[in-house]
Order: sequence, then C-alpha cells, then structure tokens
Amino acid sequence: MLYFSSQKIPELQGLNFAQRMQVVRAAADKLPTPTKVGLNTLKLIIIFGLFILVARADGWAILGYALLVAPVYMLITRPITFALCQSQFSAMRQQLFEQNARQTQDD
Repeated sequence: MLYFSSQKIPELQGLNFAQRMQVVRAAADKLPTPTKVGLNTLKLIIIFGLFILVARADGWAILGYALLVAPVYMLITRPITFALCQSQFSAMRQQLFEQNARQTQDD
C-alpha cells in the first residue's frame, strides 16, 4: 500500500513528526546501495522533468509551474520512499526508543 503521509503508516503510529522523520531517515540510510541509487535517480528524473516545465513556460505560467514543483515532487517521491523503507520501519522505531532510553539514563 502506498502512503502519502507518514502519519498513516501503521509502524509509525504514536510518534510525533520529528520522530517519524528520524525513523524514515534511518530506514532510508539502511536501504541497499542499488536501491538508494535507483531511488535517487528516480528523484532526479522527476525534478529534472518538473524544472523543464518551468524553463519552457512563458510569462506568468513560470510562477504557476514554480509553485507546483515542490508539492508535485513530494506527492510523487514520498510514497515511493515510504514503500521502499517500510520493511525497516519497525526495527528503526525500536532503535529510536532504545536510543532515547539510553539518553534518558545518561542524563
């Protein structure tokens, strides 16, 4: 299943935004290198296509396309990133809790 928001991912339920993003980043870091390269290549192709639209636009259309670049980019890439990382979310969430528990003990 594709998730457009990290709030909807069952493995990340109950975490605040910063914690969810920390888990997503950690899970993305654990992806195998070929998967990371493929994901980053896909992101580059998408952003390149969007910027070509902006570059080819005339007049006020440039502003319209420019305002659409970030939301469209996020709408396309976030679900793909979440899908590729989903198998790591539970382990990264557990690691986050263990790390927070160690920090609490140290303080």
